[in-house]
Amino acid sequence: MEYIILSAGIVILLGVLCIKGLDKLKVPSFLGFLLIGIILGPYVTNILNLEFMGLTREIATFAMVVLLIRAGLGLSRDALRKVGRVAVEMSSIPSICEGIIVMVAGHFLLGIPLIESGMLGFILAAVSPAILVPRMLNLIDRKLGTEKGIPAILLTGSSADDVVAITIFSVFLGMYTGGNINIAWSIVSIPISLLLGIFIGFLTGLILIYAFRKWDFSNTEKLFVTLATGILLNSLGEALQGKIPIAGLVGVMVIGFLLLDRIPKTAIELSNKYSHIWIAAEILIFVLLGSQINLQMLVQTPVGLFAPVAVVAIIIICIGLVGRFIGVFISLAGSGLNKKEKIFCMTAYIPKANVQATIGAVPLAAGVASGELILVISAISIIFTAPLGAILMDSLNEKLLTKEKIDYESSEDIEVSG
Repeated sequence: MEYIILSAGIVILLGVLCIKGLDKLKVPSFLGFLLIGIILGPYVTNILNLEFMGLTREIATFAMVVLLIRAGLGLSRDALRKVGRVAVEMSSIPSICEGIIVMVAGHFLLGIPLIESGMLGFILAAVSPAILVPRMLNLIDRKLGTEKGIPAILLTGSSADDVVAITIFSVFLGMYTGGNINIAWSIVSIPISLLLGIFIGFLTGLILIYAFRKWDFSNTEKLFVTLATGILLNSLGEALQGKIPIAGLVGVMVIGFLLLDRIPKTAIELSNKYSHIWIAAEILIFVLLGSQINLQMLVQTPVGLFAPVAVVAIIIICIGLVGRFIGVFISLAGSGLNKKEKIFCMTAYIPKANVQATIGAVPLAAGVASGELILVISAISIIFTAPLGAILMDSLNEKLLTKEKIDYESSEDIEVSG
């Protein structure tokens, strides 16, 4: 245990120093976190404790809970009302388009069976909340794209996008391992899990609001209560997997949304506190991602491939992103967004990290023949798309999105009447 704590201390210290250094250079800090992970990991210096590295999935889940509560705390009722249909389509169509195209490309370029390639396709077919959510919250704060609800579209769409990708991945895995998989039920369970997640999140949020109004909780206590509730809700979804489909993480975001809608002052204070927790969570998750990257494997050319793994992987990832862009374009048809805004939505759906880190190693652990290859390509997708998506969102948001116009006359009337 002491070595796990020591590793965590080293990682957080180096991560904070990295933030300070890279902020001055205006470089995304998570790139530094990935580099720290690579250097400290078993493939370079082997400083990180293996038990600490084994906590990657748990830390990733914790980070997702923090992110999605923050996302909910940034979503207003008006914003969601504007984007209902579009957000639903953005939660499924881009993911399915990318997954199918990667499945076909992987089959021909990697020479692996379609079922194994399908696993790869739907591991890659999930956008990263760790990259997208903080940037969407920043856009909301700056009122960029909010007039047309663009941050709300991307926040709500990306939260359910992962549910769709993981569900379809589990279908392919079950087909490979010979599990008793009902494909029709698996497909039907996707919207059911989302609806149940929304319902349970709404019910849980109402209970929390009642408790906060009835008893005198401090803001710090409210932080711990909401965080613990989010973790329990996600755990409930995982425990009932295969029995009752519940998208726990979607419910987590609904809790944040309900708090903002019913007790906005508390929600704003909680959002500020969650932004501080996210600093530590972001450092840990990206360092752990970096620690699992085997640099030597990237330059190897396995039998049957026409180029090193890294080259073939990037080709497949790019082909998949084309499919995702097509899916985004289809989803945004009739949304009222102009060409520039649609391009921004496409760039926002580029980055991958959380899901790929969490389930990228599952095929290997399950004995899938191409499991190691799938794991390596999952890691490459993080290295390639996470920086690319983050840099594009940061550099293009002001060029592609318009700032929401403030009705100064109305605000003056409010001040006068007050």
